[in-house]
This record gives sequence, structure tokens and C-alpha cells, in this order.
Amino acid sequence: MSRFDPERLERCFARLKQQNRAAFVTFVVAGDPNMDSCAKLLHALPDAGADIIELGMPFSDPMADGPTIQRASKRALNAGVTLGKTLQLAKTLRDKHPETPIILMGYYNPIYRFGNQAFLDRVKDAGVDGLIVVDLPPEEDRELAISALDQDIHFIRLITPTSTKARIEKILHRDSGFIYYVSITGITGTKDIKTGDIAKHLDIVRTQSDLPIVVGFGIKHPKQAAAIAKIADGVVVGSALVAALEEGMSTSDTEQGIKNALDTARTLADAMSKTT
Repeated sequence: MSRFDPERLERCFARLKQQNRAAFVTFVVAGDPNMDSCAKLLHALPDAGADIIELGMPFSDPMADGPTIQRASKRALNAGVTLGKTLQLAKTLRDKHPETPIILMGYYNPIYRFGNQAFLDRVKDAGVDGLIVVDLPPEEDRELAISALDQDIHFIRLITPTSTKARIEKILHRDSGFIYYVSITGITGTKDIKTGDIAKHLDIVRTQSDLPIVVGFGIKHPKQAAAIAKIADGVVVGSALVAALEEGMSTSDTEQGIKNALDTARTLADAMSKTT
């Protein structure tokens, strides 16, 4: 039986819409702090409230990420995590959680070195639902996006607070899966969000696409997550989970790190559920 299901992501958002709640999207760097511990965390996230899992592809120069996720990428790379191992981790997650959408997020360089078609073949084999490639704008669609979309793999677009209406139209020319709205200017996990400004921008985006919109970057606290859940179709939390994992490992206690991350996830999921 194939792990790949091009309708899984759509079903997820449809189910959440019926429940009148936003998706809780968790981000974890693949292989942080090592493959076994990361797998344990990933397998427990759906029970901790995660609706969608973003799996970061470790990279030595994650230019859009703040220091917390940069350190996570470094830990993963130091542990010997490769793109191939990341795809294998996604595959084991898919086998354990057949209905939880999995999105790979990262940068193009490791994919290019792996080989585009070989990468897409492995993505489908692993049952990954979509890709977010931070440094491939629509002008570079021929590099990867068109091939991915032709094979029913969602290619998810980033929109920022500085995106004009004309730019949004260009970005969403080949929109798929959902739209990722970057809530701040700058790198992940470093600034506070402004919910009122985000709501205005989301209204503009909705005039150009019917896809669900998830909001990420800068969402750290339960109150922030709850506020965004009221205006968006999904809330992405990454740095807060990675920081919780890192804090628990400060005494070389990986198990405590996993527990911290799962406790943080449950707290955020609970805060979002109270918005319904």
C-alpha cells in the first residue's frame, strides 16, 4: 500500500474546519539531537496535539532561521543527519501516523546535491505531503516546484508582511496545499508578533486564494497561539518547541528535553483549543 496520498492535507484542513479550530503545526529539525531521540519526539507529537508536522531538513546555513533553530541544525549535522536520513525519518513517522500530514521544510542546496528527481521519488515513497523550500521564489519554479506539483506533491508558498498585492499574486500563481504567512520580518523566533497587522494582511491574501493560511515565525506563547488561531487556519510553532528540547538537554538529559518539548506542545494545543 502506498504511503503517498495527495488528498491527506486537504482532508486534515476539512476535518479541522468542521471542528471549528485551527491546525496546530509543529516544527522539529530532523535528527535533533540525534535520530533516535528525534523519532521518539516526532512519534509522540500527534498525541500531544500536533495536527501537521513540519520536519526541518538540516542545513549548515539556514539563513531564515534564528539562533535556536540554527543550533538545532548544527546538532543534527554533528550527529551525522543527512537528507537521506531525514527522508527515512519521515517514512517511519508516516508508517506510525498514516493520517498526520508531513511537510518537509528547508533550503534548496541539499536537495540539489541529492538530485531533484531522486529527492521527489523519495518524498513520495516516504509519504511526505508537501515541501517548503525557503530560498526558491516563484521565479525559480522550474528548479523544483513544477516537477513537484506535476507529481501531486504540494509546494507551499511563503508570504511575508512586506509582500505587495502584485507580489502575492505572483507568489500564488501555482499555490498548493496551504499558504505559509510569515508573521514577522526577519528570522525565526526573534521578534514579537502583532496580531492586528497580521489579520489585515490575511484579509488581503484571502482575496487571491481559497487555500488555508497558516501563520508562523515568532509564535512562542500560548496567548499568541490562541490569538492567531482566531484569525488563521493554522498556527506554526517551531523555535519554542526546539528551545524546550534544548533546555531539557542542558544537563545532557535527552529524555527531559523530549518531555519539555511535548509539555510545551500540549500547552500550546490546549490554548488553541479554547478559541473554538
